[in-house]
Amino acid sequence: MTSLPHASRLIALLACLFTPLTWAQTQGVSKTEINLGSIQDLSGPLAGFGKQVRLGMLLAVDELNEQGGINGRKLTLKIEDSGYDPKKAFLAAQKLVNQDKIFAMVAHIGTAQNLAAMPVQFDKNVINFFPVTAAREMFEPFHRLKYSFAATYYDQVRVATAMLVKEKGVKKICTMYQDDEFGLEVLRGAEAGLKSINMELTERTTYKRGATDFSSQIAKLKSTGCEMVVLGTIIRETIGAIGESRKTGFNPIFLGSSAAYTDLIHKLGGKAMDGLYAAMTSQHPYLDEASQPIRFWATKYKTKFNDDPTVFSVYGYSAINNFATAARKAGANLTTDAFIKAMDTMVYPKDMFGSPELTFGPDKRLGNYASRLSQIQDGKWKVTSDYFK
Repeated sequence: MTSLPHASRLIALLACLFTPLTWAQTQGVSKTEINLGSIQDLSGPLAGFGKQVRLGMLLAVDELNEQGGINGRKLTLKIEDSGYDPKKAFLAAQKLVNQDKIFAMVAHIGTAQNLAAMPVQFDKNVINFFPVTAAREMFEPFHRLKYSFAATYYDQVRVATAMLVKEKGVKKICTMYQDDEFGLEVLRGAEAGLKSINMELTERTTYKRGATDFSSQIAKLKSTGCEMVVLGTIIRETIGAIGESRKTGFNPIFLGSSAAYTDLIHKLGGKAMDGLYAAMTSQHPYLDEASQPIRFWATKYKTKFNDDPTVFSVYGYSAINNFATAARKAGANLTTDAFIKAMDTMVYPKDMFGSPELTFGPDKRLGNYASRLSQIQDGKWKVTSDYFK
């Protein structure tokens, strides 16, 4: 028979051995709270997006907490600013993961920024949930802690490029793209789409992140007689490129990814932006055209923040609510492993914003492969296609 002192020492030893593992799995979870983090651009070229994602997230957190939280735990949300700089995103991730002890990173914006932050998160078993970027790296290569919701820039542009080329009968297709991971995904998508119809790009031109002058790029594209330009651009680069084109009398078909699908394009760029196509999923909530449930949601948003919601508000709002659904399904003993187990069978139905169904599994970390096209017509985005893959 084991003596009592020896048994006590054995129990103490086992406690020491297993406590660190338990702590690592439940970082950010206490009896009363679930601690989430997010990194947004609040001061750089995507600050318009970052503000909107942040407000959408805050609205969802407030609603969930007013309803009692998740299995008795309230949500807390810590948000850091990256300024759309991967180096700052890396430092922000270190703070959120190591000091604030977050359980998950939710709706982090930007491709290069997510890639900078993920190693910090994964080292501490912190989930990357529904980043606001459609890069393939958000779910490839496979990692148990990666969850992405959006059809990729690559697939969006691959299918849309081939579809528009055939529909419009154009022969010379060019591209202008941001010289980073995001822009390269758009380039690769355009190349693959054209290859599928036995065509190639006529011309390529790039710009550095944060650039504001696109005169040389547009002059280059104009000189080759491009009939269609695939844009690996976001807000001001889209506006700047198209605006410069219109000034010089260069009027090709412009196609962007979901990164260019925002009301800021036509609000800031004006009439010159009419005609731009972009891939998208969730529809921008124009309140004079919205359904009653969206108008009710938008009224709450505007009452709280004195601002109209946008499609990026939708991304933030949906990300928090989708996290909450999975965390609730994971049960009262919320750990990383329990969350992953819940996600392994998760199906999110179509929502009021027009987003398609999202499905996940043990080997499936991208919820949706489909997107559709919209075009700016008379100063508003109008859906012009059904969902395609």
